[in-house]
Amino acid sequence: MRYILRKFGLLLLTLWAAVTLNYALPRLMPGSPADAAVAKLSQNGPVAPSTRAAIEAQLGVPSGSWWHQYVQYLNTVVHLRFGVSYTFFPQSVSSMVGQALPWTLMLVGLVTVLAFVVGSLIGVAAAWRRGTWLDSLPTLSGAFLAAFPYFWTALLLVFFAGYVLGWFPTSGAYSADAVPNFSAGFVRDSLYHAVLPALTILVTSLGGWILGMRNSMIGTIGEDYVTFAEANGLRGRTVALRYAARNALLPNLTGFGMALGGVVGGSLLVEQVFNYPGVGHLLYSAVTNHDYPLMQALFLMITVCVLVANFIVDVLYGVLDPRTRR
Repeated sequence: MRYILRKFGLLLLTLWAAVTLNYALPRLMPGSPADAAVAKLSQNGPVAPSTRAAIEAQLGVPSGSWWHQYVQYLNTVVHLRFGVSYTFFPQSVSSMVGQALPWTLMLVGLVTVLAFVVGSLIGVAAAWRRGTWLDSLPTLSGAFLAAFPYFWTALLLVFFAGYVLGWFPTSGAYSADAVPNFSAGFVRDSLYHAVLPALTILVTSLGGWILGMRNSMIGTIGEDYVTFAEANGLRGRTVALRYAARNALLPNLTGFGMALGGVVGGSLLVEQVFNYPGVGHLLYSAVTNHDYPLMQALFLMITVCVLVANFIVDVLYGVLDPRTRR
């Protein structure tokens, strides 16, 4: 219990620091949404100070000292009220995040879990059968695929599978004439559109899980408890999964916690290439348009999910390996 409470206290301290940075960083960026709007209006002539003040009031640009704005921001965080989006005015930040988050969870979340499970199992098999084709084939393939950047793989799939072969659509999350609902037809259409972006994330991330699990597994195979289990006549599958893989999984579990926490941030480059309406695409729009409320809400959501995922991984560490509690 002391171990969990200590980790929880560290979580709260880190969360406060993250919220403070989330408040300060957007305000350190040059320019503002009001400056962008005034720049567009100034093309037709000088803009009066009263017009600028009206634009700031309409956008809800915060006023007063930094400390006053900081207290207001903490109040909005506690009550989960992030105001109106500057980019998509007059829609609220909560509604914009609510529209984008399901697409990201469906695409990036499911693919991340699938890549971790499949990659870890392949890594276990490769290490247990090291020196054979079952080891060399996935190891070489994983190293080759891991070297490809996300956006490069996405562009290759768009060109060959989208334009040349015409197998899959190249952009969007569903057809232009489709109406979002929970019908079987819409689900099939959205899954059809998600094939290429999902394949991009799976192909580029699978190699890292394979190599990480294989290297960690090889280190645990030589431990005394694995040798003792083999000497007792246990089946190879039991020794590999219940003895060697359980301890070898810990380093991969840390990476999985980071990846799972970052799922809500979407895959920015992949979503940009495929024009996928996820959180990454929304974050790009917020940054390019200096949309402070939307940026802060997205950054805060990503930060909280990463911290919570790491806290859960720390607790699982204590369960899987009691030595870490000391």
